[in-house]
Formats: sequence, C-alpha cells, structure tokens
Amino acid sequence: MIVVTRLNGTRFAVNPDIIERIHESPDTHLVTLDGATYVVRESLAEVVDLIANYRAYILRRAQDPPIVTGYPLSLVRTPDTDGR
Repeated sequence: MIVVTRLNGTRFAVNPDIIERIHESPDTHLVTLDGATYVVRESLAEVVDLIANYRAYILRRAQDPPIVTGYPLSLVRTPDTDGR
C-alpha cells in the first residue's frame, strides 16, 4: 500500500495494483480499476516514486525471506499410511 494525502489533509492508503492511471490537471487524480477517482496533494512524479519504492520493497522482501526458527519438520505416520 502507498500512503497519499487528500486535498483536505487527511491521509489514506491505496493499493497501487488497482491504480489504472494517474493524471495531473493541475491536481493529481488517481483512477482505480473500478473507476473510483481520488484527488491527492502529491504530484504525479511523487506518486510514481511511491509506487516504485513500494514495489522495490516487495521485491526485497521476496528475495530475503525471514528465517523461521522452531521445531524441525518430521514425518508423522498414521495407521492408514504406515502399513499396519
């Protein structure tokens, strides 16, 4: 999610994957796939940078997954599968 600011100063998060287009005239409008339009204070270039940074963050997390510690996995035999 990226965080942007409405013209009245309130901030909200939007999923950049549902943004269909962005245009300035002079205000910046985010148009989503379902046709909803949001007018925000950030410039077109700033929104594009927010989206690029968000996607870079996602890629970094995917390439560097967290190390999970705990009990090792083991095979659990049940009466149906162990041949008894």
